[in-house]
Amino acid sequence: MTILGNHSEVTEFILSGLTDSPELQVPLFGVFLLIYGVTLVGNGGMILLITIDPRLHTPMYFFLRNLSFCDLCISLIISPPMLLNFSVERKSISFTACALQMHLSFFFGDVECLLLAVMAYDRYVAICNPLLYMVTMSRHRCKQLVAGIYAVGVVDSMIYMCCTFQLSFCSSNIINHFFCDVLPLLALSCSDTHVNEIVMFAFMSCIAVSSFVTVLLSYVYIISTILQIRSAEGRQKAFSTCSFHLTSVILYFGTLFFMYLRPTSSYSMDTDKVTSVFYTLVIPMLNPLIYSLRNKEVKDALRKAMNKGLTNF
Repeated sequence: MTILGNHSEVTEFILSGLTDSPELQVPLFGVFLLIYGVTLVGNGGMILLITIDPRLHTPMYFFLRNLSFCDLCISLIISPPMLLNFSVERKSISFTACALQMHLSFFFGDVECLLLAVMAYDRYVAICNPLLYMVTMSRHRCKQLVAGIYAVGVVDSMIYMCCTFQLSFCSSNIINHFFCDVLPLLALSCSDTHVNEIVMFAFMSCIAVSSFVTVLLSYVYIISTILQIRSAEGRQKAFSTCSFHLTSVILYFGTLFFMYLRPTSSYSMDTDKVTSVFYTLVIPMLNPLIYSLRNKEVKDALRKAMNKGLTNF
């Protein structure tokens, strides 16, 4: 395997999982199976609803459908192997599977991060420049933005994967995590990882910080515009169109910065496991709930679809 370099002494990794306590295996399996089920139904339902309802064929919901697809894929990458490991004694994963899991998790993580930034820009144009909205956020422009996001995600995740799996893993093959993430792999390597840490910090900072700055500047202008609206009803209506997105932004970027942009001396694998559960499993479950429960258009579309289904039945 050329991408893996010289790993003749280690042929697979062993995932330690979330906990070593046997009495917690069954309860945790039940909890994460429920989370997985809600994530599949919520994000799959959101994708289907936006696809079939013509009223939701707008730039905002185009990006939201891609966000739901991203959350769905992250859950499919992380949850099934994690659930399987609760029921087996030997939690092994091959080099190829580990590299692929890390590549895909970083790819969809980058896509989600950049999508949240583009969605903030979309709300900025809609609220601050409504007359130019359909021109600025045309169908062609939206497709270009999403294509660019996926391209950046592919390049960035390939760099992470190649840099990480060129290291030597000669002392131990036990990953202190429940999936193949870059930080526990760097901790496991017997090579000098300073270059990898610098590359990781640089690329993560570039994507995460630039996305966060885009979101921050967009909402500075959005809030400034909303405060200039004279009627309280108008201000409430304008803010409601972006409040659900702001909730997702706070949840995602808060955990992302805590996870990856701390000094390496402050890393704790046990703490990072909990944080990883939040951004790989909990947030993908919460996003469709946030966007559906707090969005009148989505609720109306869901009610219409349910009524149509009952009528046909």
